[in-house]
Amino acid sequence: MNKAVMLAEVADLIMGQSPPSTTYNKSGEGLPFYQGKSDFGAMHPIPRVYCTAPTKIAEAGDILMSVRAPVGATNICEKQSCIGRGIAAIRAKEVDRDFLYFYLKKIESYVDSLGSGAIFKAINKSQLAELPINEAGIPLAEQKAIAYTLATVQRAIEAQERIIQTTAELKKALMQKLFSEGLRGEPQKETEIGLVPESWEVVKLDEKADSFQYGTSVKCGHDIEGKPVLRIPNVVGGHVDTSDLKFGKPKRNEIGKLALEAGDLLFVRTNGVKENAGRCSIFHDELTDCYFASYLIRVRLDPAILNPGFLNIYSRTNVGTSFLSGKAIRTADGKFNINSGTLKSMLVPIPTIEEQEEIARTLEIIDKRSNNAAFKKSSLQEIFRTLLHRLISAEIRVNERELATGGSPR
Repeated sequence: MNKAVMLAEVADLIMGQSPPSTTYNKSGEGLPFYQGKSDFGAMHPIPRVYCTAPTKIAEAGDILMSVRAPVGATNICEKQSCIGRGIAAIRAKEVDRDFLYFYLKKIESYVDSLGSGAIFKAINKSQLAELPINEAGIPLAEQKAIAYTLATVQRAIEAQERIIQTTAELKKALMQKLFSEGLRGEPQKETEIGLVPESWEVVKLDEKADSFQYGTSVKCGHDIEGKPVLRIPNVVGGHVDTSDLKFGKPKRNEIGKLALEAGDLLFVRTNGVKENAGRCSIFHDELTDCYFASYLIRVRLDPAILNPGFLNIYSRTNVGTSFLSGKAIRTADGKFNINSGTLKSMLVPIPTIEEQEEIARTLEIIDKRSNNAAFKKSSLQEIFRTLLHRLISAEIRVNERELATGGSPR
């Protein structure tokens, strides 16, 4: 293939058709049944529903494309499966399959732009058949080498995703164990928040915290001169994310009381998702001379009494999040609010300061591993996007030596 062609010239197209709902099941009988993008994983679909009387079938190795809103997303079918009307199977025949898969990923936004429909955005078989493929006229041998390169990066991304998932599961289990059993092998006692080690106190946060402070309500934006103002989107996963900062000028009388210090905790006080009301992050001096917005509450602790890392982690246990979200009040605009009174009344288990610090250190090691994997994943995704565009567009060509050693993995 040495010039641009239409998709129908290099692949067979099988449009999905939904069988009767009476043939569906979740017990694994029949073939996996995929209906749209909601069934897609990172590269392969995830079976949730099965069908005993399939009408349209995709074979192992077929490229699956979502053809009803959202349009254009792709996966690769791992085994024979039933496809509903939200899916099309693309069976490569005169083009390298993996190259075609990556090519369709590159033009995903273009495919999406072709969708139409008053209720569901969709594309039909004719539109799919006429998609321009391989506009740069890349020959088959080079297609294989390009696909090999992109697949290698994609596998590296998936490896980081597995690390993130595994560490999240490990942390969840370890948090449950440490906050109910501690580190010393003590007998347990029953309390208002469940079982805790016998020597631990359970007290209201107000008894151990130094201050509770609401943030500034001044206007802030990307193009406003002033100081960084941390907002709800910056309070994520226990840490402060500074990737999307806005700036503002707090009122003169607010400047002193709104400054942040290392170890300050920021709690989200309003959110459209109930479980996110009370979400907490710890400030580690990620920024200098910054402030926080009115939808956040700063809690400042004496670290000799209550370790900030310990409280940050406890606030994200099942017990901590259930308490805060359970106290959230729904407002007229559909959001859920907590206030400083809610935080002050939160029951917190308190071991010795030494055990608090040890628990915090243990769980922070897992956090660092997860954060490191997330950074690597983000970097690899950026590399993938750059390579996808430049290789598929032939801005970068694969030389003869690479062609000799390359090969498209199946």
